[in-house]
Amino acid sequence: MVSKEQLDLLPNNPGVYLMKDASDTVIYVGKAKNLRKRVRQYFGSYGQSSSKVRAMVSHIEDYEYIIVENEIESLVLEQNLIKEKRPKYNVLLRDDKQYPYIKITRGEEFPRVLKTRRLGKDGSKYYGPFPNTTAVNEAIDRIHEFYPIRDCHLNIEKSIGKVRPCLNYFIHRCMGPCTGEVSSQDYKQHIEDIQNFLDGKKTDLYEKVREAMEKASENLEFEQAAKYRDSLRSLEILSEKQKITEANSDKEQDVIAIARDVNDVLVQIFFIRNGKIIGREHFLLDHFNQESTEEITETFIKQFYSGTAHIPKEILVEKDLSDSTIEDWLSQKRKSRVHIQSPKIGEKRDLVRLAKQNAIDMLSKNSDKYKRKKNERKMALEDLQDILDLKDFPHRLECYDISNISGVESVGSMVVYEDGLAKKSDYRKFKIKTVQGPDDYKSMEEVLTRRFLRGQADKKDGKINSFYIYPDVLLIDGGLGQVNVVTRALDKLGIQIPIVGLVKDDFHKTRGLVYQGKEIRLKVASRLYRLLFSIQEEAHRFALNYHKSLHTKSMFKSQLDDIPGIGPKRKQALMKHFKSIQKIKEASIEELKEVDGMNSKAAESLKNYWKENS
Repeated sequence: MVSKEQLDLLPNNPGVYLMKDASDTVIYVGKAKNLRKRVRQYFGSYGQSSSKVRAMVSHIEDYEYIIVENEIESLVLEQNLIKEKRPKYNVLLRDDKQYPYIKITRGEEFPRVLKTRRLGKDGSKYYGPFPNTTAVNEAIDRIHEFYPIRDCHLNIEKSIGKVRPCLNYFIHRCMGPCTGEVSSQDYKQHIEDIQNFLDGKKTDLYEKVREAMEKASENLEFEQAAKYRDSLRSLEILSEKQKITEANSDKEQDVIAIARDVNDVLVQIFFIRNGKIIGREHFLLDHFNQESTEEITETFIKQFYSGTAHIPKEILVEKDLSDSTIEDWLSQKRKSRVHIQSPKIGEKRDLVRLAKQNAIDMLSKNSDKYKRKKNERKMALEDLQDILDLKDFPHRLECYDISNISGVESVGSMVVYEDGLAKKSDYRKFKIKTVQGPDDYKSMEEVLTRRFLRGQADKKDGKINSFYIYPDVLLIDGGLGQVNVVTRALDKLGIQIPIVGLVKDDFHKTRGLVYQGKEIRLKVASRLYRLLFSIQEEAHRFALNYHKSLHTKSMFKSQLDDIPGIGPKRKQALMKHFKSIQKIKEASIEELKEVDGMNSKAAESLKNYWKENS
């Protein structure tokens, strides 16, 4: 259980918290303006507020948290962690809603400012996401009140002289570009002012609203004054520092920072993709407390990226590295230029400081806990070594699982653990190619054969990656039958690796091990059981997610094949944008037009098809 002493160590910063159960599985992810206040609520009266919350709290054995700069950043990170971890209680306790953005259109002579819940690859500027929908609505209302820009969907170039101006033109809430009397230069000056406000720069908008509030108050129009007062609060929320989201941004960075005390060193790495923090990992290092920060960073980079599948374009570190060959080595592995930087100013420097803050916080408040967990993982692996009577310590474990529904879209997963920790960069997924129907034995045989044939080829070619490195122990989801199939497959390849089956009971929970033809029962409370259970569940989760993605794509393809004007590229763009057929059906024509490659004719064709075939 979580102790009062642990809760007392929580910081007052904004961030994301991850609740964990006894098996160290993440069961809930949440965000907070103040981590200390929010997490402590679960162990007070709020924790008893409903049966669902009580059930979740009863399973909480530990927690982690990630400090961020503000609530907006915590929102983005929370969404990504929920997608990655798929925690049990997020499904029960939260709606999977899309938070709104403020969009400034580009590619139009007279741009618009509007609210949207989807990012489109249309070159527009997107600000957000914002957790407060009311604040977004209020801000857009005030923008249209004080800046006479259009909110219609007209094609201005084709409409000039052919349409009557709308009511907004006559009440002076729109300059009326449809009349042809407005220059794009004058119009875009208003757009520039709006962008400056959303960028956090000083503008007149805030003062305009304040003056309107004071004037209404002087005229005893208190309801109107209250409306402007609420608008001021909304503008303050939106003016909080927030990165612009370019829909076609490909910014990817890893940010590495180090914290140290007399005895320990902790390395924190943040993963930033498309300009957003999507996750982090931390590593407690042994025997490094006498090394310099530069030496630790160089050693860590070489070890961390030696077998990883993905290397980002940019790696941000605290101090410049003395070994310039590391950058050349990473560039060669990535097959394009990789830059290692130690930023001194600006946003990149802020990211390094944020990673550093998390590293210091984790080491100062949780070093004993992390050392205890690290020691438990080591002892669990020593237990595995003793049970299997292995000569060498099992540093690297690989676990395999098969997922299908009635044999449709069968897939295999490979998850990797080193020293008891998941090494997600080495995870791999396999689409079953040679097996027809639901045959887990042959599917498992195909996956392991492909994995080690690739490994043999990579060793021959000197390609160091996750297939190149062989595991010390193979873990197979299944019993004696699966183990025998994998053993025969590896024998044909001349590979000798201990193969262990993870057997489940009637309730689909790990029961024990199958090794060398015998079943070994494990005590549920043992540290080895907890480790193997978490590995098996992770392999199952990874396989199931891949299977669902293929199944969704298959459904998507079949339902869109016969729609006029919707070819392969548009199908792919629609699915990437909306994620599901249902969301495509629910989208308006304007929302469909936001998708890359879609136009009015294709959007109308799609809507008409759904109407005729619903």
